[in-house]
Amino acid sequence: MVQEGKVEDMQISAIGDLAHEAMLCEVSATPKPGLVDRATNGAHRDMDFFTFLSSATALRRSFDEFARIGADHAAEAAASLLPYLQAAGIVAERRMFAATNGINTHKGMIFSLGLLAGAAGWAMKRGEVLTTDHLCTLVAEMCEGLTAAAYAHVEEKPAEERTKGEAMFLRYGVTGVRGEAESGFATVRLFAMPVYRRRREEGFCVNDALCDTLLALIGSNMDTNILGRHDMAALRYAQQAARNVAMLDGMHTEAGCKAIRALDEDFTKRWISPGGSADLLAVTHFLYELERRFEQGRLHQAEPVTANGFA
Repeated sequence: MVQEGKVEDMQISAIGDLAHEAMLCEVSATPKPGLVDRATNGAHRDMDFFTFLSSATALRRSFDEFARIGADHAAEAAASLLPYLQAAGIVAERRMFAATNGINTHKGMIFSLGLLAGAAGWAMKRGEVLTTDHLCTLVAEMCEGLTAAAYAHVEEKPAEERTKGEAMFLRYGVTGVRGEAESGFATVRLFAMPVYRRRREEGFCVNDALCDTLLALIGSNMDTNILGRHDMAALRYAQQAARNVAMLDGMHTEAGCKAIRALDEDFTKRWISPGGSADLLAVTHFLYELERRFEQGRLHQAEPVTANGFA
């Protein structure tokens, strides 16, 4: 009989595995308009597919640590987890930058997946379900007031001292990854997960399900990566372009596949990189697989994601 502590370690490791898998699946999905994938570097000159692999490898143990933090503090309210997870996130960022020679490949994913891995460890230890709705609710509780605190005094800062995120908040009112987390990943729940779940249930390979889900995300997300490089007009252009391609049924049709590749070329020429949407794509896969592989906080046997293959 496996000891309870060993079972817990296995489950924490499984949560970490799924976060790592989500990072690898995101970068591997091809084609992704404007983003690094297996075929191109998209609208990037400082990173490629292998940069992301190195970064994801360096970050693997961090996600066990996020999940362990959640489990170790399961007797406390979920809202109390944020400071512990933020401290671990700083360590994870250092690992990323060390592996990539200072290139930011996964900062957004460290934040989002770190919060969710912590929530998953917390819920697992308490025997609670690891469903999308429950974990996103826990993250919303952790992050309540986060954006208000972050931007409370931003107007008082000299313009030259403001971060890019602070400048976008003042100009457009967008709250970026903090706001998405505080909303309980509303964009994922409302727009991405329905598409991803449907495609997977229809038997699509993981690659194609991810590519179609990315279109839904680009079409709906207030992507601060695009805003940071360009302006609201560029973001609106990217959103509408993604919606137009999605109307062709994405990777399900020859016309859709051709349109996605054309959109990749277009975004690359325009230097549009929907990196915020890419982060949420990884979140979507992570949440979907957690639901699939855990039941009532307990890991159960399931077919590995690679059984569906990559197109």
